Order: sequence, then structure tokens, then C-alpha cells
Amino acid sequence: MGFRSKFEDAEKALTFNDVLLLPGWTTVEPDQADVKTRVSRNIELNIPLVASPMDTVTEAEMAIALAREGAIGVLHRNCSAKEEVAMARSVKRAEALIIRDVITVNPDNTVDELLRLMEEHNIKGFPVVENEDRLVGIVTWRDVRLADSSLKVKDVMTESVVTGSDETSLEEAMKILHEHRIEKLPIIDENRRVKGLITMKDITLKGTYQDAVRDEEGRLICAAAISPFDLPRAKALDRYVDILVLDVSHFHNSNCFDAAKEILREVEADVIVGNIGTYEAAEDVITKLDGVAGLRVGIGSGSICSTSVVTRAGAPTLYATSRVADAVKKYGADIPIIADGGIRNPGDIAVAMAVGASCAMMGNVFAGCRESPGRLVAMEGRYYKEYYGMGSERARKKRYAQDRYSQPSKSISEGVEGWVPYRGPVKDILGEFTGGLKAAMGYVGARTIPEMWEKARLALITERGAQEAAPHDIMRPGPSRRL
Repeated sequence: MGFRSKFEDAEKALTFNDVLLLPGWTTVEPDQADVKTRVSRNIELNIPLVASPMDTVTEAEMAIALAREGAIGVLHRNCSAKEEVAMARSVKRAEALIIRDVITVNPDNTVDELLRLMEEHNIKGFPVVENEDRLVGIVTWRDVRLADSSLKVKDVMTESVVTGSDETSLEEAMKILHEHRIEKLPIIDENRRVKGLITMKDITLKGTYQDAVRDEEGRLICAAAISPFDLPRAKALDRYVDILVLDVSHFHNSNCFDAAKEILREVEADVIVGNIGTYEAAEDVITKLDGVAGLRVGIGSGSICSTSVVTRAGAPTLYATSRVADAVKKYGADIPIIADGGIRNPGDIAVAMAVGASCAMMGNVFAGCRESPGRLVAMEGRYYKEYYGMGSERARKKRYAQDRYSQPSKSISEGVEGWVPYRGPVKDILGEFTGGLKAAMGYVGARTIPEMWEKARLALITERGAQEAAPHDIMRPGPSRRL
């Protein structure tokens, strides 16, 4: 192949601003559209949105808030394995009907130690156990708030404990908690060993969030990012999470494939791989890796990603999604596609779904929400939240996610740092994006996301056309959000 043909045969890597959805014949009103989807082979969502695994976007608070509304957040890995496991445990404990991962204390622990545990785990009461987890009491905040810090748990605990068993139903647990005016019901076996814990708080929350995505035990669905090369972290997280996301910028790499094979053999969670950006990458994943449950697609399109500038390599999300979807369709693979990068509004999500995506991953949008871990600042009368890329100098200082990018780029930043407008609670953003997506589905005439794959048609537009399609020729005030 001659060098000239590289130009003549170059593919058209279109982005969201290059296309529009064409309206079609419709019998579908927006409120009739169903946006339920799958994020991985075995995990369904009620809202097709995923928060990026970035340390200014998704920690436990964001993951909990999204799962309660029917979406999902992927816990970032720019921290120690112990810290990431602690975040996953927090998500799983947030509303479990029966908490199986019970944190207990010993009668000889001091009140001072107990108070530190309460602060560390944000828990106000613990079963007290000894001799192979046999229940001997319970201790709560009310028992210790005025107690001398040098006292021991056995000096302040309540020894007579009301308990339940694995056979205790939700209705029975509510009745017991109400009858005895207690907040926590330890679940024990015939030898009084602690097997779980039911709390009034979790029962109440379970009824509050009707659209929440939960596992078979009623706990919130949880996803976490890992390096393909960190099997110990993968195994540690596998005890708690439903999804593991192999998190590298360019997964179509022999070393990544070899490492992924080992992880796929060793874990039970659904494994999503990425990022990939071409038909050939998807083809190789489908034919060379057994058990992949999802594909994360798009390279270099994120608002704070500078990979395509620094290296001039990339695969815009819309282009990448269409190419990967073609490979999935050709091979008849049952693998959902997550469009990741460059998504700013519901229309972008609709276009991504028009070319085969099952759901969309966003960082910038969720970074501005109340539940994101980024710092909140006030500038010129408006609120903003900190946001930076995982390839930025700021993120790389933590060093835990250094291997997300290729070896040479460890000396080159592939991301930038900045601030995004504060958007308020994530629930409001989910409502805004879900409403916009349903409206787009109404224009197309698609009742479901699979119907979007079949019915949606696209038109190419010029730069002038893109400007005309957006609000223009007026003066608009900037966004202003109050706390």
C-alpha cells in the first residue's frame, strides 16, 4: 500500500457534532419510551447511564446515588486496593435487607476504639462477639456517647439482645424491630454465631428507591475499575462487586489480553474490558477472550482527555461505537457496548444508541454533581467542582492508576485539569438526561433501545449546520446553581 492511499482510504471518524438523528414515522410518545438496558451481560439498568471511574467523579457516595436511581457508577482505582474495597463494601452495605458483611467488635475493645470504628465505617452500632463470632451483646452510639473512653465494650454493651434467623422475613423483621423499639436485628444461627444484620434504616430505604438496581440479596449493584495487571485487587473486589471494569486507555494490546485471560479465569463478577476503538479490536476481544461481559468503547474523546492531541491517536466515541457494534453483530456476540467519552447532552446518548450502544458513560456531567468527590469552589458568584483526567499530572501524582496509559506516556500528561459548573444533585441530572433521551426516541419512533438500533437513521451535517442546530443569535445567561 502506497503512502498516498493512506489518505485516499482513510476512514471517516465522525463525532457527535457531525450528525443528526432524522425524525421518523412514530406512534411513540416520549413517556412511552422504555430506557431499560444492560450494562453487562448479566446486569440490567433502569437508566442507561454510567459514571466514569475517575477520582473526581465516582466514589461510594456517587455509586450509591446512581444505583438507587437505576443507573450505575464505576468506582475509580486511583487509590489503594484496601480503599477501593472499602468503597465497594459501603455500596453493598448501603441498603442490604440482610447485611452479610457484618462489622463486629470484641467485649475487650475500648470505648475509644469503638468510637474510631464508628467514624471510620459511619456505623452507629455493632454486634459484640467472642469465641468464633458468638453473639454476647450489642453496643450502640447511645451506649457510648457519654461514656469514659477508657471503659471497655463489655462495661457499656446491652447483653440481652433480640435476634432473628435466616428464616426471618421482611415483615417479621419489621414487626420485631417495632415491638422492641430497636434499630438493629442481628441474624444468628443455632450456635448464636452472627450471620447477618437487619437494620430499620435499610428497610426504610428499600421502600424509598423503587427504581434501584439490586442484586439477588437486595443489595445495590456495584461496579469497580481495576488494572488488567492487578489480579490481587481483582480477587479482593470480586467478593463484593457485581462488575469489574478493566480500565486502560488502549486495551487492544497483547499484554492486556494475556492479563485479562487470567482475570477472567479467576473472578466471578461480570468483566467489562476497554477502552477499544476499532472493529479489529472488538473482533479480537470476541474471538480471543472467553467470558467478556461488556465492551467500553471510545479513545481520546473525553473533555479532559488530551491523548488525541499529545499522540494524535484516538477513536472518537461515535465512530468507535459503530465499528465495535458491527463486529458484535457480525459474530452474534451477546456483549453490551458502553459508549464512553465526549457525551455532553441527551442527544449525544441517543446518537450513540443509534449506532449500537447499550448505555453511555460520562465523566464531565457527573463531576459537577453534589455527590462527586471533587472540591466545590465559588468563582465570580458561581459554584464549580474540580475535575481532572486520569492521565493528568494531578491524577498521576497518586500513582495508583499509572498503568492506565502506555509506558512512554508516564512522562507525558494525557489529560488536563480544570473546573466544571456545579449541577446540583445527581437525581436532577438523571431526570434531565432520561427525559431528553426519551424525547429523542419519540422522534425516531423507538420504544426501546434495541429498537433505536434498528430504526434510527442519521444525517451528516456541516459545521455551519451544527451551529444552526444549536441555539444561536441570542444572548444567554450562564448557569448559576445555589447550594
